[in-house]
Amino acid sequence: MSAPSGRVPRSILWLLVLLTLAWGFNWSVAKTVLNEVQPLHYRSWCLGIGAIGLFTIAWLGGQRLRVPRGSWGRLLLTATFNILLWNVTATPGIQMMASGRAVILAYTYPIWGILFSLWMLGEPLTRQKLLGLALGMAGMGLLLGSELGAVGRSPLGALLLIVSAVSWALGVVCMKRWPVDLPTTSLTAWQMVIALGPICLAGALFEDHSVPILQLSFWVGWGLAYSVVISFVFCYWAWMKIATEAPVTVSTIGMLMVPVVGVFSGVLVLGEPLVWSDYLALVLVVLAVGVILRPAPNRPPVRRA
Repeated sequence: MSAPSGRVPRSILWLLVLLTLAWGFNWSVAKTVLNEVQPLHYRSWCLGIGAIGLFTIAWLGGQRLRVPRGSWGRLLLTATFNILLWNVTATPGIQMMASGRAVILAYTYPIWGILFSLWMLGEPLTRQKLLGLALGMAGMGLLLGSELGAVGRSPLGALLLIVSAVSWALGVVCMKRWPVDLPTTSLTAWQMVIALGPICLAGALFEDHSVPILQLSFWVGWGLAYSVVISFVFCYWAWMKIATEAPVTVSTIGMLMVPVVGVFSGVLVLGEPLVWSDYLALVLVVLAVGVILRPAPNRPPVRRA
């Protein structure tokens, strides 16, 4: 059940914090893994093993695994937008861009999420939400910084990343507009299974098979394990739970901390440099998340004469 508009349930607030840290750190991990593993093969391993792990957790926990009758259409729709299109557009988009920071284009999805939620869900657009969105988008712009030139050098890559943002936002709204009556763990696993087939097929047709999984270097192997267990089992589960229980504006803008953590983790893991605009972007995004997560003040009841 969704929380009241503008509020995040206390029970999932901690998930947002953990998700931000874990998914943000996965940016640096993924860059390391992609030095040896083809992108679609990487996604296939993550989705396949991630789905097995989630199904196992659901089964051991006694949760329902069977998709309710009449719900397959909804499940296919949400999986297509939420996982499949995101992965098949964002992955080549990142490769086409000159900078890893260009993936921040994919994090313009709060704009689309708010528009879709207004249209399809009727969620109110308050000044508080507009302020949070403005602060967050300003932070994303600062993170891109001098890399905005990469957009002009690769318009197709930029377009694919924006498509991925629109797809992600639409998937979130569809999950709330047409929910599937399944526990979060089972729902996440089924969406991964649906996306796995087309991504595996694309990997088989368009990518090189010359790097066997057992011949990966030590740190790349650990990075792949992190991506599977943390990013695709825990993070996807946490994201599905947040997306289905919190208002769209809250869940999308709350996720803007992920690329910020990703940029700062690149300093620790990859030795990437930081500039003053990165620190200012951090401040702006923290303010954006704080504005959105701050509960609206309770209005006193109106006394009648």
